[in-house]
Amino acid sequence: MSAPYITGFSETPAEITLESLPIQGSFPQWLVGTLIRNGPGTFHAGSQSYRHWFDGLAMLHKFSFARGKVSYANKYLETKSYQSARETGKITYSEFATDPCRSLFARGMAFFFPKITDSAKVNVARIADHYMALAETPIQVEFDIDTLKTVGVFNYEERIVGQMTTVHPQFDFSTGDVYNVVTRYHALSHYNIYRIHPSGSTQRIGSVPVMNPAYLHSFGMSHKYIILAEFPLVVNPIHLLLWLKPYIENFRWEPARGTPFTVVNRHTGEIAGRFECDSFFAFHHVNAFEKGGELVIDLVGYDDASIIQSYYLNRLSDEHNELPAGTLRRYRLPLNQKRGRVRSEVLSDAFMELPRFDYERLNMDSSYRYVYASSINPDQRSGFYNQVVKIDVTNGRQQTWHQAGCYPGEPVFVGRPGRSAEDDGVILSVILDSIKGNSFLLALDAHTFTEIGRAEVPHPILFGYHGEFFPPHPTMHSEGS
Repeated sequence: MSAPYITGFSETPAEITLESLPIQGSFPQWLVGTLIRNGPGTFHAGSQSYRHWFDGLAMLHKFSFARGKVSYANKYLETKSYQSARETGKITYSEFATDPCRSLFARGMAFFFPKITDSAKVNVARIADHYMALAETPIQVEFDIDTLKTVGVFNYEERIVGQMTTVHPQFDFSTGDVYNVVTRYHALSHYNIYRIHPSGSTQRIGSVPVMNPAYLHSFGMSHKYIILAEFPLVVNPIHLLLWLKPYIENFRWEPARGTPFTVVNRHTGEIAGRFECDSFFAFHHVNAFEKGGELVIDLVGYDDASIIQSYYLNRLSDEHNELPAGTLRRYRLPLNQKRGRVRSEVLSDAFMELPRFDYERLNMDSSYRYVYASSINPDQRSGFYNQVVKIDVTNGRQQTWHQAGCYPGEPVFVGRPGRSAEDDGVILSVILDSIKGNSFLLALDAHTFTEIGRAEVPHPILFGYHGEFFPPHPTMHSEGS
């Protein structure tokens, strides 16, 4: 028997534009702007299928809000990998865990002319007044927020072969600067740290040498530091450069390495310290700040990297499959020394992923209190993420939203203009309704965590990863440079 949520790993049937979605309840009048959600639009190319949740062809979903109404549009990113798949009916570009079927000769040629996907399906951000679809591959795709059309690409480094980047750039809203980490694979590899100025100019501010690079999906940032948690899911860079296996299958879990934390001064680029920690794994950093002589890092951690294996589609199709439990954890590094042992604690025992908080106001701020995430109801442990959770980091208390047959995506917090309370706003989450066979956009009151409205979409939106709410931006032109 197929899992009830399997529609979320199939194909969104069409690209559509709807002026107004039918609404149950209401959306706040003050909610004005656009939510862009990124993720796969299909897990198929002709008769071929992708293997992993992190594969597939990128599709943007746009929800716009004004005067309590919600409009909707969706569109594939117009990338080379998408165009090739549509023209040939085959998978022709290497993805996270899927490679094209290649002859021995073709595999040899791939070493010299690798076809790295430009399907930037993981995240979205506005960087230097350009809207970007973000991927772990070095090709970041610019799109027009009004039409969702692809208008260009951005690369941190010139030679795209042999590099990967995190999909979670960090923003310093006091300066307008954006930071990211690019892993450059070579005999001696480097974590290269970049700063993008509001003008769009890019500067490498630091570089950390490493023999066996770790898989980094995100990183931490405080007012003074960049934090690299080097999980022991590592790769021999030569294996990756040969590209004989899909990207992630070149990595190996080596827990004896532990998880060292490398701390870099983000103003000077100098290594400020290296700290030892027991082995663990994480996709997502949540927040980081300096307090009381310590550097504090909150993230969603796992005991090992088996969560990656659990996201293969053959496992996700089994409704009895149980995903490993990610939990909200806090790590403390001593700032009065360059080396030492990391202290850690679990802030909440809720099973969670795709964490969000009031990032724009409270990034790098020790006073932040609430984290929102997709979660798993402990009474319905098997299957896929089936509830939304709000966690108070000061005491571990939880509030949840759950409905039978419904599978929520990442909860995005949007604050009420002029608010004073941290949780005065709404939570927006795209929900797959497995009973009705379509999706809807859920709006929760962020304070009470009760439903206030939902906007029905006529088709299913596949399980994606990340999205962002963009308020109206009068200085932004619709065309990229």
